Amino acid sequence: MLLLEPGKFPDYELLDCGDFEKLERFGKYVTIRPEPQAVWPKAASSKEWNKTAHVRFIPKSGSTGVWQKLQDMPDRWHMGFEIEKGHALKFRLALTSFKHVGLFPEQAVNWDYIFKQTKRLKSASPKVLNLFAYTGASSLAAKSAGADVTHLDSVRQVVTWARENMELSELDNIRWVIEDAMTFVRREHKRGKRYNGIILDPPAYGHGANGEKWKLEDMIAELTNLVTELLEPDDRFLLMNTYSLGFSSIIIENLLNSTCLKGSFETGEIFLHATSGSKLPLGVFGRTK
Repeated sequence: MLLLEPGKFPDYELLDCGDFEKLERFGKYVTIRPEPQAVWPKAASSKEWNKTAHVRFIPKSGSTGVWQKLQDMPDRWHMGFEIEKGHALKFRLALTSFKHVGLFPEQAVNWDYIFKQTKRLKSASPKVLNLFAYTGASSLAAKSAGADVTHLDSVRQVVTWARENMELSELDNIRWVIEDAMTFVRREHKRGKRYNGIILDPPAYGHGANGEKWKLEDMIAELTNLVTELLEPDDRFLLMNTYSLGFSSIIIENLLNSTCLKGSFETGEIFLHATSGSKLPLGVFGRTK
């Protein structure tokens, strides 16, 4: 099993984590957000956190909440990530009611993998499918490497957000699909479609564009089987990433071993290393070698 953390990412820093929270710097602004994996004590005091942070997320009901501003900052701002020398992916960030800001920085290790794997493909215009694609960082990584990208998410607002990130990154011609991922994949499978690369980062729970229900443990086996059958037989890559409490990389290993990818993939865990010293686990993955 591999343990992976992002490399150089000047615009982001995990400053500290503990007591079910994390203190992070996104560009110039520092946030405090809930983090269910951070079960250990903070390295710094709550007083020091509050002095450092610009804003804190206060949970209210379910997964929603409000932001309490501790220092002056905008509700929206930009930051970037250098995907290759001389070219940065650029992202619009925002304070949403779901504690997210529009970017998952631990995924930078996956953006690097997607970029390199896409460059490695022999096809002149490799087709890459990004499922559960959110605000599109992985789509931008594939597009930057020359892929013909299909970006799918069931929420229109985040697809609009992803389009804005594409324009900020000075990229174009991504195909946008607003649909339930399982519905789309089943249809593509029936049509005999093929892709050189497939990226999927399914949530624990979710809903499709027409109210379809998604539950990770109930549907991941079928989805894994279908997406592997959508891959080209040779010139291909697959990246599966999940963030769900209690979901082990051994589950990913068993799922992929039941498909045509048996023996051609690696699995592991992604984490962020806080400046204060703690290591924060943030998901498990399986990917072709």
